[in-house]
Amino acid sequence: MNPKRKLALAAATACLFVFVLVAATAALMLASEAHGGGGRTPEERIVALVVVALGAGTVICWTLVKLHALYVSVPLRMAEDLLATVAHGGLRLPEEGSEELRVLARAANQLLAVRDALEHDVAERVREARASLEEERGRLAALMTDLSQSVVVCNLDGRVLLYNQRARQELSAGSDGNTLGLGRSIYTVFDRALIEHALERLQQASLDQSGADTRKLIGSAQFVTATRAGRLLRAHMSPVLGGDGQHGARVGGLSITGFVLVLDDVTSTNERHGRRDALIQSLIEGGRGPLGSIRAAGEMLSDFSDMDPRQRDRFLGVIRDEARALSAHFETAAAAFSNDLRERWLLEEILGTELVAVAARRIGEPRASDRRVLAVKTEEVDEDLWLRVDTFGLLQALSYLALRLQDEYEVREVRLSLTRSGQLAQLDLSWLGTFMNNETAMSWLQDPMSIGGESSPLSVVDVIERCNGEIWFQRVRVSHRAIFRTMVPAAEAPKDLPRAIVAAAEGDRPEFYDFDIFTWSAVSHELDDRPLAELSYTVFDTETTGLQPSQGDEIIQIGATRIVNRRLLRHECFDQLVDPLRPLSQQSIDVHGITRELLVGQPTIDTVLPEFQSFCADTVLVGHNAAFDMRFLQLKEKQTGVRFAQPVLDTLLLSAVLHPNQGSHRLEAIAERLGVSVFGRHTALGDAMVTGEVFLKMVPLLAEMGITTLRQAREASERTYHARLKY
Repeated sequence: MNPKRKLALAAATACLFVFVLVAATAALMLASEAHGGGGRTPEERIVALVVVALGAGTVICWTLVKLHALYVSVPLRMAEDLLATVAHGGLRLPEEGSEELRVLARAANQLLAVRDALEHDVAERVREARASLEEERGRLAALMTDLSQSVVVCNLDGRVLLYNQRARQELSAGSDGNTLGLGRSIYTVFDRALIEHALERLQQASLDQSGADTRKLIGSAQFVTATRAGRLLRAHMSPVLGGDGQHGARVGGLSITGFVLVLDDVTSTNERHGRRDALIQSLIEGGRGPLGSIRAAGEMLSDFSDMDPRQRDRFLGVIRDEARALSAHFETAAAAFSNDLRERWLLEEILGTELVAVAARRIGEPRASDRRVLAVKTEEVDEDLWLRVDTFGLLQALSYLALRLQDEYEVREVRLSLTRSGQLAQLDLSWLGTFMNNETAMSWLQDPMSIGGESSPLSVVDVIERCNGEIWFQRVRVSHRAIFRTMVPAAEAPKDLPRAIVAAAEGDRPEFYDFDIFTWSAVSHELDDRPLAELSYTVFDTETTGLQPSQGDEIIQIGATRIVNRRLLRHECFDQLVDPLRPLSQQSIDVHGITRELLVGQPTIDTVLPEFQSFCADTVLVGHNAAFDMRFLQLKEKQTGVRFAQPVLDTLLLSAVLHPNQGSHRLEAIAERLGVSVFGRHTALGDAMVTGEVFLKMVPLLAEMGITTLRQAREASERTYHARLKY
């Protein structure tokens, strides 16, 4: 109930009480005069008057409370529930209050059921209409996923609209946080001047050819740049044309509304070319001296045929020594560059365990021409070992050798193992008991492979050499085991996403408002007039060692996700454990389940906060009971030098704005009212996900109340009772 209504009700109650008191007084006075005073003293009449007035006042107050609860509070709660139900189908009003209100609730529920049926029918028709669109989107997603190149699509402001996983891995590696994400600026990765120069070239080219066929005008711009991790990228920029663009050059009635970046990592190619140039230079410089000496000695021997034998031997010795030195120089250069020459063959990076699993499945598959099945066992396999090989060729070679063992030696079982041997990976195909001589084994390795009636011009040796490796046959007489042993270079594990654990205190956290989140900083007001639906948000939560940030409790986990274009981006998450450098209480462990053992070896808050600040840059922070979490961040400003100056919205306060008559504004209660499923409670990322879903449900409800901008949401939150509480 708003303050004006409360004031009016209080005034009406006071007036009614005064009226009853005056009426009771007049009635007593009339009764006393009618009976001649009744023999009562004035004091007795005053006491009787007070007793009657108090009784009448009590009856009046009780009656008003009951009437207010029955005809004011229940209808107000019903109205709030009805608004939430209208916004989110499938919910029904509780039937409570007087019989008239229950009849009204039943009628409203019937209308809601009809509305839900109509919405279901409309939704079904929309789903059918979007079937082809979703199919196209699925194809696009598959294409983007399978591309070996990085692809990023941006609007003209540099905001990322689309990217593939390859781009996320390459452009986020080596940064302080997750620099690439939907709605984020590409200028956190690339130099703004470089992108703007390329865009200017695209726009100028479009203007120069504005009279030609639009389909032939989609030119491109290319440039080379470096990432923060030191990787060298070749970028190919193409324009995105649209009919409703506000900026850029007009092309055949269309406008450049954005751009596509296709990125190739040319670091290894550039390094290989550098090594090649250095090799050529070393051959030139290193060969000039020996060749000059050989030439001079040869000319002397040719010009002076009657030379003294001892002098002739010295010149011949010079030729021999210089030729040996030159030969050794060439051998060294050839060995150094041999791997680079082999790199021209397309090789793939694969986790060794995946290669062994695929090989075991392929070897063990029954053949249509033979009912026999070759059993395959895997022995020791290094789960962290990565290989860079011709996967298809290597699998073909292993299958060829295993099936030939079955056909010619009736081997019933083979074993696969993969281990690290220094800088190499050792892949063994072994079997027990069957004798094979070295000559037969070598012929198998050098013969063209034939599997299932299909022949290949390549031999096993050819395939292994493409992988920069070696293969040989050996016997272990003690264990009666024979082995085809393959040695290939081990690869470095691909750079993964920035460090993150993809995986709360004692009882419910208190509602801390001992600092003002509404005037947190001047920067936080820059977005005040932007519509809520157009902003990007970082929804976050923390888990802590306790509930007293000012008394030494620390953050032990930060979880966050992002909202862009009114969508919760579940794949763009920040979830990091933090070593608090202090003990955890058993009460807090019982709530969030994070033990001291899980925190050992985790980064400290000094490392995590800069990464989290990078993750939530250029967004509005959203939390439930956000002041509790912000208090922890505020207290770490001096220690870490990190300050979160962006705006903050709190779903607890927004719930109080939307539903002021509800008794609880806990996250579970809000989620239940808005039809949001609760999962992962008391984990930082789980709570952040639920809070994000709740916030998305709140935005249209706030719009119905006329709260559409960030400023209006903050001011409405500030007026709630909960925002005035001090702890």
